Amino acid sequence: MTTTLEQRARAAVHDFAREFPFQPHFLEVDGGSLHYLDEGPRDGEVLLFLHGNPTWSFLWRNLVRELSKRYRCIAPDHIGCGLSDKPQDWGYRLAQHAANVERLADHLGLERITLVVHDWGGAIGFGLAAKRPTRIARAVVMNTAAFTGLRAPLRIRACRIPLFGTLAVRGFNAFARAATFMATERGLAPLAKTGLLAPYSNWRDRIATLRFVEDIPLSADHPSHATLLEIERGLERLRELPLCLIWGERDWCFTPDFRREWERRFPAAESHKVEDAGHWVTEDAPGPVLEWISSFLARHPLRP
Repeated sequence: MTTTLEQRARAAVHDFAREFPFQPHFLEVDGGSLHYLDEGPRDGEVLLFLHGNPTWSFLWRNLVRELSKRYRCIAPDHIGCGLSDKPQDWGYRLAQHAANVERLADHLGLERITLVVHDWGGAIGFGLAAKRPTRIARAVVMNTAAFTGLRAPLRIRACRIPLFGTLAVRGFNAFARAATFMATERGLAPLAKTGLLAPYSNWRDRIATLRFVEDIPLSADHPSHATLLEIERGLERLRELPLCLIWGERDWCFTPDFRREWERRFPAAESHKVEDAGHWVTEDAPGPVLEWISSFLARHPLRP
């Protein structure tokens, strides 16, 4: 079974394999087979990379390539994303994604984890932290939120309109295609664009792209609001956590107001602003992002 999954994974990335030269791994979780990267020394300090929507572990390729020379880099694809299964009848709720990350951490025996999170990965990663705070040692936070009071720009709310949103997101891949130019200020190289879009090539495979948009808890009666509120309350227990903020200041979704809210909640956090970067700050400023993360990890070594 695993061999078949690995073969399919390698075939899926064939066109951009030099951009994504990693060994595929799989774990059975709620929702099906979850794909993840596990690169670097097995006894190295653990960096857990969690992506958002509409991306996948490909977003972390440049960081994993470099940081895995010293650190153990784990990067899953959430169910419905990347090379993971894409069930059509699964719930796709925040709590389910967070539970799957916890299952992966348990399976791999991960302790003293450094979270590296972006977009939905923030709420999902801090969902793990809320339940297992003693397992989290540090965090790198990029253009994301893990607290209530969220607002969605009109262009995202439009994707929640019944029928129209489904047709746009699943029929025309409007959300993912738009992200390839609206989430970056400097543009994507052709191979990067190919890699980011590859897992979402048809109606069926775009299920999570739509479900993530629908799962944004914009009101107190939303099914994921209570989950996000619990995650937000958990942040208070993590106030002493070494935290590094890296923010693309031209993000029209997670605007600088979100960065300032993180700074308010974590007053001792390092904060780095990339004035000419958008939502995909890892694409717009890969060099500075790598340098800031490396320096942050060096300044906050884990105790033996």
